[in-house]
Amino acid sequence: MTSIFCFVIPFMLILEIRIQLSDESEFLVDMSKTGLTHVPKDLSLKTTILNISHNFISEIQTSEISSLSKLRVLIVSHNRIQHLEISVFKFNRDLEYLDFSHNKLGKISCHPTVNLKYLDLSFNAFDALPICKEFGNMSQLKFLGLSATRLEKSRVLPIAHLNISKVLLVLGETFEEKEDLKSLQDFNTKSLHIVFPMKKEFHFILDVSFRTVINLELSNIKCLVDDSACSDFLNVLAKLQMNPRLSNLTLNNIETTWNSFIRILQLVWHTTIEYFSMSDMKLQGKLDFRDFNYSGTSLKALSIHQVVSDVFNFPQSAIYKIFSDMNIQSFTVSGTRMVHILCPSQVSPFLYLDFSNNLLTDMVFENCRNLTELKILNLQKNQLKELTKIVRMTKEMKSLQQLDISQNFLRYDEHGENCFWTKTLLSLNMSSNILSDSIFRCLPPRLEVLDLHSNRIESIPKDVTRLESLLELNVAFNSLTDLPGCDTFSSLSVLVIDHNSVSQPSDEFFQSCQKIRSIKAGNNPFQCTCELREFVKNTGQVSSEVVEDWPDSYKCDYPESYKGTPLKDFHISELSCNTTLLIVTIGAIMLVVAVTVTFLCIYLDLPWYLRMVFQWTRTRYRARNVPLEELQRALEFHAFISYSEHDAAWVKNELVPCLEREDIRICLHERNFVPGKSIVENIINCIEKSYKSIFVLSPHFVQSEWCHYELYFAHHNVFHKGANNLILILLEPIPQYSIPNSYHRLKTLMVRRTYLEWPKEKSKRGLFWANLRAAVNIKLTE
Repeated sequence: MTSIFCFVIPFMLILEIRIQLSDESEFLVDMSKTGLTHVPKDLSLKTTILNISHNFISEIQTSEISSLSKLRVLIVSHNRIQHLEISVFKFNRDLEYLDFSHNKLGKISCHPTVNLKYLDLSFNAFDALPICKEFGNMSQLKFLGLSATRLEKSRVLPIAHLNISKVLLVLGETFEEKEDLKSLQDFNTKSLHIVFPMKKEFHFILDVSFRTVINLELSNIKCLVDDSACSDFLNVLAKLQMNPRLSNLTLNNIETTWNSFIRILQLVWHTTIEYFSMSDMKLQGKLDFRDFNYSGTSLKALSIHQVVSDVFNFPQSAIYKIFSDMNIQSFTVSGTRMVHILCPSQVSPFLYLDFSNNLLTDMVFENCRNLTELKILNLQKNQLKELTKIVRMTKEMKSLQQLDISQNFLRYDEHGENCFWTKTLLSLNMSSNILSDSIFRCLPPRLEVLDLHSNRIESIPKDVTRLESLLELNVAFNSLTDLPGCDTFSSLSVLVIDHNSVSQPSDEFFQSCQKIRSIKAGNNPFQCTCELREFVKNTGQVSSEVVEDWPDSYKCDYPESYKGTPLKDFHISELSCNTTLLIVTIGAIMLVVAVTVTFLCIYLDLPWYLRMVFQWTRTRYRARNVPLEELQRALEFHAFISYSEHDAAWVKNELVPCLEREDIRICLHERNFVPGKSIVENIINCIEKSYKSIFVLSPHFVQSEWCHYELYFAHHNVFHKGANNLILILLEPIPQYSIPNSYHRLKTLMVRRTYLEWPKEKSKRGLFWANLRAAVNIKLTE
């Protein structure tokens, strides 16, 4: 039992702290279970909550916490502190919560300036109640936890005037059994929790006629020797009738017999108690008690949790009958390994039944017509298997609104009998079963809340039961591949579909589900392709309050290049996804290319260049197969002459005779081209065998395609790149405008290079021939 309080009380404390402190003001430092032997000195001055529980601290000093002026909560439970000096907190003016439970405290020294709301000194080694007179000044105190091995009336008086919401009193193991607990009457509190020694039989004298207590909780009730051993405890319960204010009674950690257990129920039945709860019970022996008196009770709710029995050596129907015929509104039996429950013998007033975490089977309430008032039924964590039997069970429950049959082994055979649920059912929880897609054909038509998470659902069939009133649908942790539309669920407001197999959610979801107010669809294997663009766009336009966990839980799973990318950062162009737009764009590009090519063909003579490149490439390829020695042979001609056929007379009558008289060897195409080779090959060979290339320029020259070839290859000598081997003779003036665009190289050469101009006057021709012979005169190897 001690271990339970070790967990529950700190948990409740933290919960209460988080409720009362806003997120803006909270600065939590959690250093529990870190092996500390003293309070750390490097704590942030912003600290408002400090948790140093479950360590080995033996002392708290002023110097260690005086700088924490904003400290509001200090949890030092489960340490080794033996003495508490409250004056160490004199500089912590904002301190409200102080938890020193589960230490070794035996002494306490008080200080008048501390005004706490929560003070827990329980589960310590105090002899007398650790209440100082200064406690009387704690006007805001709402919770007080105490420990003691003896009680004295004088110790309670200093705080008797305080209105404390809850008092926890832990009686030490050496507490005298027959000691009078009358001093408890002076506590001014609405809730009193007394923890009796664990190892002692209950022989305590307790007057429960408290003047202010409304909620009474008693822990560690042990009476196992025989039924008479519980007489002291039963006497305590008998006095409950003398306290009309008491309405809530809780008993924890009870060890007794079956007969005493029923007698406890019977005694409480005839008191003013309205809410009675028993938990963590160990029952022995057999049940002889038969005639339970249900008359004259104020009880509204009975809860029985976690029952362990050594043996069921009596007819179990006896206890089932007592339970089923109780004339109360709310009844809970949870964690008891109960295998069956009988139908009430007459129309029952039960409004709420909770039989969760038992061993009930499909036979529960079979053919039971006496639960017509029942509104809420919880059969979670049992051994239910056939859904059709549960459907049949509900038909007789004319008022049933909420049903929880989660965490069972339910399956539904769609070929079985028709589904006729009770028409009143509004909320149905069938999560954590083994249901498949067929379950959507067997649902109550008026459902407003449906929970089907953690089943085996792969899709929602088209011929589903129309749920026009459904507001909330939870299908998380299944194998669904798409978001359900709202054609069938026209009123859907909340959808939970995370942890499924939704890869390409429909982009029409938000359009079809206009009433959606919350959707949780994260942690799915989203395929970040074109089909997802509209969904991402629509999701981004919806409020973050509608799309839960956005964007952290929405990430790409495919393709690999996008894996792990948040959907909000996934962007793909419209052109990549719109086929029509892509075709139009490609067509436009092709049209531009075609226009460009046409322009180049018309204005830049592109076909000519293409043919030339082709010829040149082919010739170079052939040249690679010629031996290197042949390529490096000596020059054979002083000059290769390129001219237009219209200028052949001047070349043959003037140019060639004049040069050859000086033993200058001339290469002419009509006498030096080798038959059988292509014209381009002959041109290149002649240029290579010649020291210079002479071009006779005239308006006829620029009109000759072959002259253009010869000029091009001479300028880009294949094997002698960079050689200054060009001689230009301007036979007749050539206007720039008359030079075709394809002769742009000629234009460049005429601008950048010096050319010889054929003089019309005979007197100037001598200088012309001298310059020309000087340019080509070189000694050739024989």
